[in-house]
Amino acid sequence: MKLFIAVMAACLSLGMPLGAAAEDARPGATTLDGWEAVGRLNIANGNICTGALVAPDLVLTAAHCLFDPRTGAQVAPASVWFEAGLSGRQAVALRQVVKAVVHPQYRYRPAGTHQIGSDLAVLKLDRPISRSRIRPLVMSQDAERGDTLGVLSYTRKRASRPGLEPSCSVLARRSRTLVLSCLVDFGASGSPVLEMRPGLPPRLVSVISAKAAMGKRRVTIGTALDGSLRDLMRRAG
Repeated sequence: MKLFIAVMAACLSLGMPLGAAAEDARPGATTLDGWEAVGRLNIANGNICTGALVAPDLVLTAAHCLFDPRTGAQVAPASVWFEAGLSGRQAVALRQVVKAVVHPQYRYRPAGTHQIGSDLAVLKLDRPISRSRIRPLVMSQDAERGDTLGVLSYTRKRASRPGLEPSCSVLARRSRTLVLSCLVDFGASGSPVLEMRPGLPPRLVSVISAKAAMGKRRVTIGTALDGSLRDLMRRAG
């Protein structure tokens, strides 16, 4: 199936003074089992993104979060901090990033010509987060057209508490690209797209990459997970 989409925002990362945004009325995440594995990424250039713990010392996010949108230069890994389970002014764990591994097929491009399908990066933390405190998210490659998924993210309006979009439909899939019905805000780059089934912990199936349009309809683009993620994790260490 061909996808006729126009990417409107290359980067959903958000530049803002941390803690300056007001909270909106979107559902919070505190009732979602395992939500503490999701956290805010604070980047020295003033941007924030969202990331998810996929191993005690590894975080999955969008590759474009690691590039300065003003200069196109990749940021130093040590300039990025991960606040796992941030809620208000308190995080379950705070860690510094020491290494970043970007998908080998990803090339950063300026806003409006965003490269999708390989927008993944794995971040190595300076020390592990104990599984007794936070369980890393289980990953899956099973997302397909018609599935109903959820997105958990920190955004412009919810910079210090994650918001949950509980019912996004997969409108289309082509290779590693998912077209989702949910609408996300700036800051949501790297947010986990989750398969949520009653009585089971959420499974991570995709990472939010960009806003887009499919005809006149606003949609969100996610990068689906595949076997390349294991290689990224191995290279991150």
